[in-house]
Amino acid sequence: MQSGISVSNELHQAFNELVSSPDQRGLLAGIEKEQLVALEAIPSHSAEFSSDLKGLTSLLKDNEAAYVILRRYEEATDGYVAITYVPDTANVRQKMLFASSRLTLVRELGIERFRETLFATTKDDLTAEGFQSHDKHESLNAPLTEEEKTLEDVKQAEAEASRGTSARSSHVNHGMNFPMSEEAATALTNLKESEENLVQLRIDLPTEQIELAKSSMCDADDISQAISEDEPRFSFYRYTHEFEAQHLSPIFFVYTCPSGAKIKERMVYASARASVIAYASYEAGLEVQKKLEASSPSEITEAILHEEFHPKKAEKTGFSKPKRPGRR
Repeated sequence: MQSGISVSNELHQAFNELVSSPDQRGLLAGIEKEQLVALEAIPSHSAEFSSDLKGLTSLLKDNEAAYVILRRYEEATDGYVAITYVPDTANVRQKMLFASSRLTLVRELGIERFRETLFATTKDDLTAEGFQSHDKHESLNAPLTEEEKTLEDVKQAEAEASRGTSARSSHVNHGMNFPMSEEAATALTNLKESEENLVQLRIDLPTEQIELAKSSMCDADDISQAISEDEPRFSFYRYTHEFEAQHLSPIFFVYTCPSGAKIKERMVYASARASVIAYASYEAGLEVQKKLEASSPSEITEAILHEEFHPKKAEKTGFSKPKRPGRR
């Protein structure tokens, strides 16, 4: 799932400093007040990646999630690895929030910068031995050359979608590559006022037409059961609820793509994502207030919807710059 959280200016600046500074090996980041923020810079004491890992585990906590950005491949434009560290002892809310925002981290910092994105649950995963084990596993499961090319296409499509490049030229009735069926268009237009509050769209792969998969009435408690688990879906949900004596009905966009989806499906849906949102906004007149992504509908719960729209307040902590190499 991808939440409505965004990268802060502070984190953008900290990442740019990492890219330009040979004195830094990496950067720790976290989530505060609906933003991804820089927590602490990781100094570099050696030209060897594995040597600099020795001090990393001491910066991580046993029960708190964090993002770890490391420069792994020197002199390479895509030489960085983004790690989502979520220990088993972290609370459920943290696990969901960090997992749902990991794509936002690499997309907003620049997906072209990251050769790898990893998920870790223990500190041991982030030691030299842990990386060796990861590399060995990857080499044993190396994809075919043709698959690598297709996966790069998916990566590029997702990067373009995240930057909104498709949306600027994607009005459905004005040359859009993904035509919208009349049934789907009507369901979106009626979503604001109809009894049905969940519209699910699918793409017919042979024709690349966006079609209505289902339009239904769904309680927030049941949304995870209502969305298809077997195929990718673009879903628009009107979340009607009461909050502080107010009656609210924000529109959520939810993109679900099962981990077992075929590469072709992932590529087509990633390419169409921004276009579908643009159509909903400009043609159907919907005000999409939050956008979420998930690999499984089970990740979409009423608690997540509520937290996205009414986030809990958290105190901000400062960003610690790295100490100079050789000093303590």
